[in-house]
Amino acid sequence: MKTEQVGDSILETWTVDEVQEAFDKNEIVLIDVRTPQEYRFEHIEGALLMPLAFFKAAKLPGQTEKRIVFHCGSGARSEKVARASIEAGFAKIAHMEGGFGAWKGAKKPYIGTNMATGAPHQVS
Repeated sequence: MKTEQVGDSILETWTVDEVQEAFDKNEIVLIDVRTPQEYRFEHIEGALLMPLAFFKAAKLPGQTEKRIVFHCGSGARSEKVARASIEAGFAKIAHMEGGFGAWKGAKKPYIGTNMATGAPHQVS
């Protein structure tokens, strides 16, 4: 995990392995900031959707029990949202390095779309 001091807050950049481990243990809230279309086509099962275009930091869940980790397609949008969350007063926020592309590249499980039927299916 990389960390960056941003004012009085800390911005964390997590690897896909760190995200998967914490997510599997239910230690984090994983928020996908891609578009609804991107999410519908393929997403990490259990990740919440809060598209960048509609992002409101004030509507985020509290952090008393779980850290918030954002992800997008490549890491650029999630870093932007993470910084906006810090500006809104969140002390510790994280985003996933490399985004969903890195997740898929590391062969992590996700929900994809069966191109023959259009139905969602588990990809491992």
